[in-house]
Amino acid sequence: MKQPSIYTKMKVLGAIDVVEGRTRDARIKKVAEMIFLSEEGEQYRFTWRTIQTWYYRYKNQGITGVNTSKRVDKGKTRKVTPEEVLEAINLALPHFHKSKKPPQKSAIYRFCIEKGLLHASSIAPTTFYRFVREYELLKEDVSENRRRMAFSMQYANQLWQADTMFGPMVASPPGGKRAVKLIAFIDDASRVLCHGEFFFDENVDAMVRSLRAAFYKRGVPEQLLVDNGSIYCSQEITLICARVGCILRHTAVRDAAAKGKIERFFLRVRDQFLSRHLDLSSLEQLNKQFTLWVEHEYNATEHSTLGMKPIDRFGMDLSRVRFLSPSEDNDELFYAQAERTVKKDNTFSFEGSRYVKALATKRPSICVAEKFKCVSIEPVAKRSSSMTKTAASDKPDS
Repeated sequence: MKQPSIYTKMKVLGAIDVVEGRTRDARIKKVAEMIFLSEEGEQYRFTWRTIQTWYYRYKNQGITGVNTSKRVDKGKTRKVTPEEVLEAINLALPHFHKSKKPPQKSAIYRFCIEKGLLHASSIAPTTFYRFVREYELLKEDVSENRRRMAFSMQYANQLWQADTMFGPMVASPPGGKRAVKLIAFIDDASRVLCHGEFFFDENVDAMVRSLRAAFYKRGVPEQLLVDNGSIYCSQEITLICARVGCILRHTAVRDAAAKGKIERFFLRVRDQFLSRHLDLSSLEQLNKQFTLWVEHEYNATEHSTLGMKPIDRFGMDLSRVRFLSPSEDNDELFYAQAERTVKKDNTFSFEGSRYVKALATKRPSICVAEKFKCVSIEPVAKRSSSMTKTAASDKPDS
């Protein structure tokens, strides 16, 4: 049955004043025994608690309090995306016995929580079950049977592929161990790994840091192919690609084969790098070992499909590569951007801290740019008589 209209709710509230009863609660319970008709002729009967809630909302907020609107984020995920759940399931399934029937959803969920593939604070069991049911995450992937032709770009830096892979457990500074994630970028034509780095958290900060290093090392690609993960659909990566002139492309949902080259690289990482006796005492040590393996083995070893080393194939198109030299001006391409309102005392809030504007103007808003992990604005508590460095600029007149 659909939700009652505001007309039906007001009929119910109006009945409270006409029914018999010594107290208001008694009259509300009398109304709860009645049947009401909507404009379309549908019959409704409500509990006395529902009617009581409507009554107090109408008393305190008026008719707008009774007319409840639908949630704008209904049906949308807020913490974990279906792609992240699917990746965790794919990593968990090999640990279960193979049979005709897939393992129980509850067993997969417990395994993902115990191994750190998912966090209980980010996804509840019921949400996990709903994702599996709605997106058919345990159903055999029909895309695996799809016929695909071998394809690669003609020149280096025409297309990059990027993705995230779950890595090993590494010692964390506060104590204990945490699972790390590898964010990597690979060139489609030359198979050169442009950049790869392990992080404790898969968030926008990590993605921007890795993307900036890739652009500085191998230049700016014409296109960047990513999946529909939250960090690859964020406003930050969209703005960065627009600033540097790179086309951001997304694959279809549950179509990992569309990024076959980066998936094949991740398989090689698991077979040839993670299978070694690695120093997992810190994240820095793991990244140093990974960089040495990439530059001295992967990029410098002959590729079976290319018939030459990936780094040599990349060098053939060096004249076409549009490099981005590290500088303070180019660092601004990777700033986050947000609009804030300036208060009357010439200050504004950003990321939980208060800052003072460089120049006092009558404009009510400014555009704030923040360098990830390094805010280029002096807090109010630490400022001197004048600011020497700021990332806040006046919003241009319209």
